[in-house]
Amino acid sequence: MDDARAVVVCGATGGVGPAVVQAFASSGETVIAVSHTEADLAALKGIESVIGEVADLTKAEEVEGLWKRIDDRGVNVRALVNLTGGWRGGDLISTAPEDYRFVIDLNLTTTWFSCRSGAPRLVASGGGAIVNVASKSALAGGAGEAAYSVAKAAVIRLTQVLAEELKDTGVRVNAIVPAVIDTPENRESLPEKIISKAAAPEDIAQVVSYLCNEDSALINGAAIPVFGRLLG
Repeated sequence: MDDARAVVVCGATGGVGPAVVQAFASSGETVIAVSHTEADLAALKGIESVIGEVADLTKAEEVEGLWKRIDDRGVNVRALVNLTGGWRGGDLISTAPEDYRFVIDLNLTTTWFSCRSGAPRLVASGGGAIVNVASKSALAGGAGEAAYSVAKAAVIRLTQVLAEELKDTGVRVNAIVPAVIDTPENRESLPEKIISKAAAPEDIAQVVSYLCNEDSALINGAAIPVFGRLLG
């Protein structure tokens, strides 16, 4: 696999992950799909050109170990997509410390450690793109999701900071900002009137793919809304 170019997708088996993996694989890309457990990678069976990797992205040593394994494969990574995240509700006063830490770690810490280890590899390979995932909640700060809103707002600021730090290296860093995505989990918990206006995972995947390609070479440090029809 010497001199091969690949895309690393973290959170590859979540609600949007398989669609993102499929979008890259369909265009002939090698995709290194990262999930929390080996069992979760079963969701990607049947997609060609996928290399499965397992890591706990909340732990810096596991993230660096993941990237050392990627180095050992002889792969030059051209793009890193950070999809790992999840929602847990609660206002600031009632949110338990363990719930706060869980939400911050799942949404922000995973992105921080992934960028920390991945960015130097992208620089060394001659440039590329990083795409992070924030949320409409980061912009509005709605009541009842304090930790989640703060974590996703921090993802946007991390994206902006890293874009500034890497602007002269050929590595671009952007974030997408979804509202509600039409995933099986959301279909179980949200009313149809909301789901009917949500963005499809495949549509989100197309935006991610675009931000990783040279067609978007002028876009750097941006937080791009992908709200579907949930504009209010």
